[in-house]
Amino acid sequence: MRDIFDAIQRSAIRIKNAIDVKDIGYSQLENSSGETQLQLDIQCDLIIQEEFSKVSSVHTIASEEKEKEILLNESGKYFVAYDPLDGSSLVDVNLSVGSIYGIYEGEFGASNMVASCYVVHGPRVEMVFAENKTKLYLLQNGEFEFVKEIRLNEKGKLNAPGGTQQNWAPYHKEMVDSFFAEGYRLRYSGGMVPDLHQILLKGGGLFSYPGTSDKPEGKLRRLFEVFPFAFIYEKSGGGAIDGKNDLMTLGHSHIHDTAVCFFGSNYEIARVKEVYAKNA
Repeated sequence: MRDIFDAIQRSAIRIKNAIDVKDIGYSQLENSSGETQLQLDIQCDLIIQEEFSKVSSVHTIASEEKEKEILLNESGKYFVAYDPLDGSSLVDVNLSVGSIYGIYEGEFGASNMVASCYVVHGPRVEMVFAENKTKLYLLQNGEFEFVKEIRLNEKGKLNAPGGTQQNWAPYHKEMVDSFFAEGYRLRYSGGMVPDLHQILLKGGGLFSYPGTSDKPEGKLRRLFEVFPFAFIYEKSGGGAIDGKNDLMTLGHSHIHDTAVCFFGSNYEIARVKEVYAKNA
């Protein structure tokens, strides 16, 4: 696992340098979602692939930017799924973005996840890595230094509701509004990594991306985004559900499968379960 951890750190430093370059224009290519890729998306994807290709313990990688997985080493035991630069469209307005990694043993799937990680590229570069515990690291003078272990409070104060509101179910909107009525503060940038990172570091709250009328199965990808953050939130003392079920109990039939998802501290997750048990 140490060699994977090191590869992620090397990738993060190279991605930081790539972000600092002036030209981040669109390419002529499309990703697995049919979206036109930024040059930066392609570059970050290649950086991570190149770094993992040096790691003998990595059997197969899968990128959100590619339709199919790539075999690297037949003798490796780890399968790594990653989103090279989540929220990359926010780079041109200088908001935080990030990379997400799910590390699986034997094959892809939530039941095989052994560690997960994400890197935040903002005013500072921070990395959160979860294996048995969730740990925060900060990039200082070219090296990542351990800062602290992260634990969520039982109840938070932040509310990050994703998805287009006009496509929400009425009961979901009522639930989101009820948190605001309790005094929760809106914190939503449009980037999954910075929003979930803020909830983790500020002690708790709720990040939601519900099923909507246009995307009933949710938008976020299970292997690349949903499972990695579910693992991190559970290791941090919180919860992660699809409204009713623990996200880490879900299967997948394709590497790009999506899921409805809610991440938060225990109070908020209990509320979501209560609302969705009655309505969904």
